Amino acid sequence: MKILVINPNISESVSQLIEAEAKRSASPGTEIEVATAPFGVAYIETRFESLVGAYATSCVAAERAGTYDGVVVAAFGDPGLQGIKELLDVPVVGLTEASLMTAATLGQRFSIIAISPRIKAWYRETVERSHLGSRLASIRALEEPLRDIGSVQQDYAERLKALCTEVVENDGADVIIIAGAPLAGLAREIRHELPVPVVDGVSSSITQLEGLIRLNPKKATKGSFAQPPVKPNRGLPEPLERLLSSRKTD
Repeated sequence: MKILVINPNISESVSQLIEAEAKRSASPGTEIEVATAPFGVAYIETRFESLVGAYATSCVAAERAGTYDGVVVAAFGDPGLQGIKELLDVPVVGLTEASLMTAATLGQRFSIIAISPRIKAWYRETVERSHLGSRLASIRALEEPLRDIGSVQQDYAERLKALCTEVVENDGADVIIIAGAPLAGLAREIRHELPVPVVDGVSSSITQLEGLIRLNPKKATKGSFAQPPVKPNRGLPEPLERLLSSRKTD
């Protein structure tokens, strides 16, 4: 199987972190292709930046349609995830969605470790949309300005581990979610240093998507996840316009 992993941020250094963890997590025979958003911001932390990242992600998915068996939206907060699920006829998962599903099976209450305080409101809203808000123990984040988005793990290694300890001891977390593509792979590195399970979005999404691809679910032709209806449009990139004009029906 072939999985397309789309980084909705423009940071190539982050894409490299995503690719490394995705390939470590993939089963033998699974091909991983990582694509970086062609426009947008270095790292998404606001609702508006998520909006931009969602459009960039949908453009990449449309450009490469027909070349993959499933798609990962590789930014915490899942920019555009639900709309892309409507558009494509293959399974699509996001880092937040996969992390939450994994955490929910490992414990009752989970906490999220994030890279900036500004990002916390958007993350909380994403959890609430998944109807898991009552199981969210806390969201804790780095407070310091980031020197380089690609070196967050190295620059703040000790502080990130301290935050993980705090959510267990002070917030009652049964499971820790290490949030965001810039922290891809960190959970694997520190899991033996912490007293509860630690969840990574990239590894969770790859593992879950592989299972969905094997299940080969039918694409919805009715209901809210049926493909968007064909209608007049203007100014869209040609691959996106082509997908919107080729709605499948029973």
